[in-house]
Amino acid sequence: MRTEQELQGVTLLGNQHVQYSDQYNPAVLETFENKHPENEYLVTFNCPEFTTLCPKTGQPDFGHVYISYIPRERMVESKSLKLYLFSFRNHGDFHEDCVNIILNDLVRLMDPKYIEVTGYFMPRGGISIYPFANWADEEHQELKAKRLFEQMTKCQNK
Repeated sequence: MRTEQELQGVTLLGNQHVQYSDQYNPAVLETFENKHPENEYLVTFNCPEFTTLCPKTGQPDFGHVYISYIPRERMVESKSLKLYLFSFRNHGDFHEDCVNIILNDLVRLMDPKYIEVTGYFMPRGGISIYPFANWADEEHQELKAKRLFEQMTKCQNK
């Protein structure tokens, strides 16, 4: 069981008075200590109700976002991630921008060994957009290149 000291930075989980930000808000993200930094393991978040706004028309865009990472010392707390992703609801940006913003914010927050963010956005004007962005430390550059190639091949074969 985790100690109170280990949970010191986790303030949103269990808090019944959390406010949902309706504007992009990376400050809501929280982390906790990875108790197994010596292990190479994957953490995946499945966010099937991601919404944002078109920066030009203001119309809503709906997508399914997957976030997978190999943690180092810090891990993102899931309720804070939920609130962070919710903060995109009134944020006007293109799908590609949203995926890269999420990636960059999580890299800054956690300093993972490897991370990737994939968005599967609903069609707009008959076109679906599936942006993929990934980042890796020095030791995981081969994985980064392999995963990017796999995503390119996967999209071309659909």
